[in-house]
Amino acid sequence: MTPLSSQQVNFFETFGYLGFPGLLADRIDAIIAGFNEVWALNGGGHNGQPHDGKARSVIVQFLDQSETLCALLDDPRVHDIAAGLLGDDFNYMGSDGNFYVGDTHWHSDGYGGRGGPRHIKIAFYLDALTANSGCLRVIPGSHRLGEPYAEALERDTKNSATLWGIPGSQVPAQALETQPGDVVVFNHDLKHSAWGGSDRRRMFTMNCCQRYPEDKLDHLREYLGHASRFFLERTYADAVLRTATPERMVHLEQVMANDGHLPELSRRRRLEMAEPSRG
Repeated sequence: MTPLSSQQVNFFETFGYLGFPGLLADRIDAIIAGFNEVWALNGGGHNGQPHDGKARSVIVQFLDQSETLCALLDDPRVHDIAAGLLGDDFNYMGSDGNFYVGDTHWHSDGYGGRGGPRHIKIAFYLDALTANSGCLRVIPGSHRLGEPYAEALERDTKNSATLWGIPGSQVPAQALETQPGDVVVFNHDLKHSAWGGSDRRRMFTMNCCQRYPEDKLDHLREYLGHASRFFLERTYADAVLRTATPERMVHLEQVMANDGHLPELSRRRRLEMAEPSRG
């Protein structure tokens, strides 16, 4: 086991992110093979269309489709990051696999909108990336909801040229340069971006959160309901469940108990998409 140190936890609380260079370097070949396997299972790309380099391609339920990748949930090095930041009973909330293209502008993954529990993203990088070739950039401290600094960034980062006279790529930030096998974790509220990247940057993520208290389960169901935009009828795909140990099930059970509304939401989405456009 590799528990986080108190200094690492304090750093995350203050700045909103942590980097783990080389954490999974010993597994990178198998991880890349698992990444390629999932893309092949999905016809080689997003919605069965191979990645053409023109726009981001994404597959959801990504980690869940590969026995190799979902085993990362059980790897003590990954498990203990989530447990150290969220508690031993943290929830695994799903994953996505990506080919990124070009710039990704400043944003948070859910600023202030999670109903209380902390949400984090654990990002696995499969390519060498620098500040000038699309590595993740973060604005330290921008996750601290309610503080003037964080609230100003939430309001103003999209208007950097008008307000500060600089493009988004020049907003002061920490560039987290990576090599294959590196892992980065950050708070969903943290402002992040990437600039100058190629048209085929490989990365997949694992989203986790603190277990929701009973009086916040409506927020959990609302969060899970967003998966209906991908027409999912359950949060997890087969492999993550088929290979689950009792220890892994601790991190799946609350979500599974609260995603029963997904089939109906997805059915409605399909009907909306099938309706002819109205002039």
